[in-house]
Amino acid sequence: MSIIERLDSREIYRNSWLSIREDDIRFPDGTTGIYSVVDKPDYALVMPYDGDRFRLVEQFRYPLGVRCWEFPQGTAAEDLEPAVLAERELREETGLRAASFEALGRIDTVPGMTSQRGWVFLATGIVEGEHDREPEEQDMRDAWFSRADVEQMIRSGVIADAQSLAAYSLFLLSRP
Repeated sequence: MSIIERLDSREIYRNSWLSIREDDIRFPDGTTGIYSVVDKPDYALVMPYDGDRFRLVEQFRYPLGVRCWEFPQGTAAEDLEPAVLAERELREETGLRAASFEALGRIDTVPGMTSQRGWVFLATGIVEGEHDREPEEQDMRDAWFSRADVEQMIRSGVIADAQSLAAYSLFLLSRP
């Protein structure tokens, strides 16, 4: 049961990948306020793992103005099952195919601001292939990194993407 009641809602902005709405709300004590919410499609994050190494992608992240290393991840305009989306993102961004997609868990990226949820998959039984990147991913590159390298990249801040950090935590919980 929600402790905040939505009284009214209006869409402020929409494009192909997100919408922003502003909700008039009432708190349990009767006071009212406004809550802004970014609605985005759910995403899948894939951790390609060959038993010794992880495949990461690097791309320019416009809002930050920097290139970032992270695990392959993405959304879809159409409604896809998380495992199907994970398989598609892996193929598009890295060219890899996997024999197995193990669900490691769910990530609520920024639950105070967005409705978007993520699903984390460990992809194993890797087969190399050609990537099929979208136009927005034309600057992307990908490479294999050992587990020790990934952990050093996390410690040094080279990997700072919240979803990738949370996914690695789920991986560590599944394989201590």
